[in-house]
Amino acid sequence: MSEEAKPRRHRRWVVLLLIVAALGAAYFSKVYYSVWRQARIDEARQVDVIVVLGAAQYWGRPSPVLRARLDHALKLYRDGIAPRIITTGGVGEGAAFSESEVSREYLSQQGVPAEFVTVETEGKSTVQSALAVAEIMDRMELRTCVVVSDAYHIFRIKRMFESLGIEVYGSPRRPQQISAWRRHWFYARESLGYILWRVGIQV
Repeated sequence: MSEEAKPRRHRRWVVLLLIVAALGAAYFSKVYYSVWRQARIDEARQVDVIVVLGAAQYWGRPSPVLRARLDHALKLYRDGIAPRIITTGGVGEGAAFSESEVSREYLSQQGVPAEFVTVETEGKSTVQSALAVAEIMDRMELRTCVVVSDAYHIFRIKRMFESLGIEVYGSPRRPQQISAWRRHWFYARESLGYILWRVGIQV
């Protein structure tokens, strides 16, 4: 290769990398906007079942995040959105209780009959919980659901359920009182999680 050709080849690689970076940034921005937009919408309507995404539990009691999700699901249940609730979440490392079982106990204490709450106890990630919920809904002949989680999480979980053939609507729990910077961080993290899921990486 001549000395003149080397700089030209180098420039082509630089241009190619810049194009790839620009396309990647554009796609990330598009996903970020979708996550942000979905977080601002409450789509609650009458469906077959309410699905509550799990969060941490402490010694058999729901964490503040999980309790907020359960309280929102409880309101939807009492409003007649659906006659059944599915709670998700397996047993965390070192824990004695699964998130879903703690959730059912909490709902039972609030007056929801235990037979109207189905637990998904195996999920260790959003992907695993979505797959397990899809199996439960298929077995119980349930076709539509409202999913309850934190606002930033709704877009990704909706896309997962839709990919499994479920008609799903999102209803975020009451927003956290956090700084704008932290909220944008959650949106960015969730955008990355969605992109990784689309390319087959579970998070």
